[in-house]
Amino acid sequence: MASKTSKKPAAAKADKPRAAAPAQAGDVPLLSGGNPQIAKGYGDAPVQAYITAMPGWKSDVGRRLDALIERTVPGVYKAVKWNSPLYGIEGEGWFLGIHVFTKYVKVAFFRGSSLNPMPPGQSKHKEVRYLDIREDDQLDEEQFTDWVGQASQLPGERM
Repeated sequence: MASKTSKKPAAAKADKPRAAAPAQAGDVPLLSGGNPQIAKGYGDAPVQAYITAMPGWKSDVGRRLDALIERTVPGVYKAVKWNSPLYGIEGEGWFLGIHVFTKYVKVAFFRGSSLNPMPPGQSKHKEVRYLDIREDDQLDEEQFTDWVGQASQLPGERM
């Protein structure tokens, strides 16, 4: 009697970092509110693809925020998930996310209620606080980098 060939179960795929190909601004579809549709990926490349695809003035804001975050948290871990750039500490979780809306760029501090002073935008989630940046707003870079520094020291969000 022939024996059945036994197959080993397939190993579970680890959630390994993947880099997305750099995007050109016109190559990326925009979702509701102008948010770029970027494939999930880890590292700087997908975040830069997202920033490049941000429409109009929002791309300049994205570049400035990214540079300030990198300067404040050397070696910051980056990813794009759910069509939003995330920033965190590898192995510790995410402390900040960015999302594009029609009239503003929203920065989410995932433990924002623990920041001093708290970012101005409230959330339905108790710990989350937002900073909305509109086209004519002057970003208070000193306050922003202070929040980024504080946020990077708090427990990260697992997503």
